[in-house]
Amino acid sequence: MQYVRKIAGTTKPSQANTEAFDKAVEEIAHTTQHLLDALVTNAPPKNREVEAEKRRARYEARA
Repeated sequence: MQYVRKIAGTTKPSQANTEAFDKAVEEIAHTTQHLLDALVTNAPPKNREVEAEKRRARYEARA
């Protein structure tokens, strides 16, 4: 929705444009989901706790 708002130049479409606005949001969401489903990676999934500990260690090293 944010992307369509940016492209349309408005945060709320007029009543005359509501249908086109909603259809654009739906189509972009659908296309985005196709993209995300098609992406592949060889990297292992990240663990939030491990990543947070790495950030803390980097912070401590700087201090």
